[in-house]
Amino acid sequence: MGLSSLRAAAWALRRASGPWTPRLGPRLLCLPPMAGNGEALAPVGARQEQGTKARSGWQGAARTWEETAQQAKKLKSSEDGEQPRKLPKRKIVLLMAYSGKGYHGMQRNAGSSQFKTIEDDLVSALVRSGCIPENHGEDMRKMSFQRCARTDKGVSAAGQVVSLKVWLVDDILDKINSHLPSQIRILDKSGWLKRVTGGFNSKNKCDARTYFYMLPTFAFAHKDHDVQDETYRLSADTLRHVNRLLACYKGTHNFHNFTSQKGPREPSARRYILDMFCEEPFVREGMEFAVIKVKGQSFMTHQIRKMVGLVVAIVKGYAPESELERSWGEAKVDVPKAPGLGLVLERVHFEKYNQRFGRDGLHEPLDWAREEAEATAFKEQHIYPTIISTERHERSMAQWLSTLPVHNFSATALAAAGPDTKVGLGAGAVGKLGAVGD
Repeated sequence: MGLSSLRAAAWALRRASGPWTPRLGPRLLCLPPMAGNGEALAPVGARQEQGTKARSGWQGAARTWEETAQQAKKLKSSEDGEQPRKLPKRKIVLLMAYSGKGYHGMQRNAGSSQFKTIEDDLVSALVRSGCIPENHGEDMRKMSFQRCARTDKGVSAAGQVVSLKVWLVDDILDKINSHLPSQIRILDKSGWLKRVTGGFNSKNKCDARTYFYMLPTFAFAHKDHDVQDETYRLSADTLRHVNRLLACYKGTHNFHNFTSQKGPREPSARRYILDMFCEEPFVREGMEFAVIKVKGQSFMTHQIRKMVGLVVAIVKGYAPESELERSWGEAKVDVPKAPGLGLVLERVHFEKYNQRFGRDGLHEPLDWAREEAEATAFKEQHIYPTIISTERHERSMAQWLSTLPVHNFSATALAAAGPDTKVGLGAGAVGKLGAVGD
């Protein structure tokens, strides 16, 4: 018998023996029962039986306390939002498509409900589908959440990728989509989750990103000669002119003038553009549109919209072609920013990750070739119609074009060059623009 059991038995024997006095010095004075109290000292055998019952009652109380403590712990865990049953937890990636109209960008603003974002609806769907506990939604670092690109207000996506840790509940993709609005979808034709390495980060492992910018072609109409309305049709010569200017962006350049709060000598302002071109125009609902595609390692805030804006200003005749090259220098240049409506994140690329892990037998390559048709259908159903109808009703491009005359490109060029310097590229410089950069 252990020491604690002996102490419990002694305590029970004392109580069974009737009243007693507290310790007085080193000895315990046991008083006989007082007259008239109706109690008599029990025989030794009876006291032993009472002691056994006392020990049994003490052990039962201990078990009851342990069960109560366990129930309290389970209740606390439930209140903290933890999954009551053990489910496997894995790092996965999700391919997302969404129409950005009505949202203030992709990234969630913790503690702020004033501006709704795409991630607000995504986190809500993850919690409601049982993929993550509620407290992980409040602090997204707890689920190692990361996005490939932080799209701006009104910007859409047909191939956004996020990485996160989730509980592998049954029918996880269907459950998530069931709690999302129709303009946000998780794309996965096979219905399988794409598992990735434990340390995978969708932002850091992404090698390149492809965006497209959809705009009405009257944006390229010359300010002095061409029709500035829906009847305009892009000529082959103008399209070649546009593509020659867009090709100048290829390579590494200093894009500090194409974003905010970046100095000309900051290394992070240098970005590498793999390709940029304008596709053949097409007509929707009587209005002609064109799509400009750009692929780069990474982009800064507003960079693509300003890249498009400067080319439009040059083609329309508001800015000289020399402005393009000068914008990569250290001088401050006022580069116009095209509307965010037509910008769409089309695809993200993981070439290096796929080379290392895509064929290791444990992970799938992150290319989503099987989801291409699903992404195209989403663009046709949600993204293109939103851009077209918004442009027709709100005329965001037409309103922005009306602000271009306010930009005094000649004045900014003269200020940077000095009062005695002529503004221009010099002999043959325009043809060499595409070679500028590392």
